[in-house]
Amino acid sequence: MNYMVLKIDDSTIKSTTNCEKGMQCLHGVTEKLCKVNNSVMNEVFFVSCLNKQKCSYRISFGYKFMCTCPIRKEIFRRYHY
Repeated sequence: MNYMVLKIDDSTIKSTTNCEKGMQCLHGVTEKLCKVNNSVMNEVFFVSCLNKQKCSYRISFGYKFMCTCPIRKEIFRRYHY
């Protein structure tokens, strides 16, 4: 497994109130993150996810999915991952 040391702003963590996965992304295991396929102006993120686990931040958009998770967005903006 690949691990990353992630530093995320406390305000971002506090704003992520609907996480049903126990904020697994903060553990730094990069294989568990949904892959960002495309970013529009670093605000709208289209993702593909390895699992079909329910996520309140993943929104169907036609044949694609958008991610609205504040933590996932910050990970991409900060680490480009």
